[in-house]
Amino acid sequence: MKIKVSGIIIFLLIISFLPFKAAGQEDLLIGLIPEENIFKQMDRHRPLAAYLSSRLGMNVRLTILSRYGDIIDRFATRKMDGAFFSALTGVLAAEKLGVEPVARPVNLDGTTSIKNYIFVRKDSGIKTVTDMKGKRMAFVDRATVSYLFAVAFFREKGVMNIDNYFKEYYFTGSHDSAIYSVLDNRADIGAAESKVYKRMIEKDPSIKDELIIIAESGNFPDITLCLRKDLPVEIKTKIKSILLAMDRDAEGIEVLKKLEASKFIEADKKDFLHFFDLANKAGINIKSYIYK
Repeated sequence: MKIKVSGIIIFLLIISFLPFKAAGQEDLLIGLIPEENIFKQMDRHRPLAAYLSSRLGMNVRLTILSRYGDIIDRFATRKMDGAFFSALTGVLAAEKLGVEPVARPVNLDGTTSIKNYIFVRKDSGIKTVTDMKGKRMAFVDRATVSYLFAVAFFREKGVMNIDNYFKEYYFTGSHDSAIYSVLDNRADIGAAESKVYKRMIEKDPSIKDELIIIAESGNFPDITLCLRKDLPVEIKTKIKSILLAMDRDAEGIEVLKKLEASKFIEADKKDFLHFFDLANKAGINIKSYIYK
């Protein structure tokens, strides 16, 4: 009897160290928003997918969308299990899909949030909103906080309808593209998030000498991993525990470096509350907002 009990104990100890795998769930599909060039975005996140795969004992696959708003519509059709959402897409996904926030990365500078900028070239002569009238404006996407911030900013300055204020405005699809649009004189004014703006300056300091920030928003949650509400609880719990412990694991630390993050912290729905104040200032009702 003692031999049998010992055998059971040994067996339990062995399986406790095997990769986790939930019954009936063979793999996970995680969506990415086009925060920057999609190839760079995939390169930064592939090591994380591989790390999660090894720890979960499941194949974690990534899919990146061509537009921010697409992640809401494609979440169900592509049968995603989760996605890294921005503040706006996260709120929209929570409202429309019932996704649950799990964790978000801490930036290398220790921040867990981002700002949004409105910027111009230093040699443009543009200093005020009045100077922007009749100019060209580059946004990222209607489903970004940078767009809502810009709309709210212009409304506070008395510009209630941007359609009639600018010579033209267009959507670039990613933050780095919006920044390059202004740098290359394809647009006079741009709006983008601070993280990508600062990342580009770190790689090319000359950008700081060419652009000037006209306005900046308050802090908003950085990209947040949210999971579908009906994903098995044991999988959600395991994913969260893996992410939150990455900075205490040698391999995890290397993966975080490639992600340009220092660690992951727990995320919660209350993190997004500040966003609704901005939506009100922009005159937007989230439940009926047309984000495409």
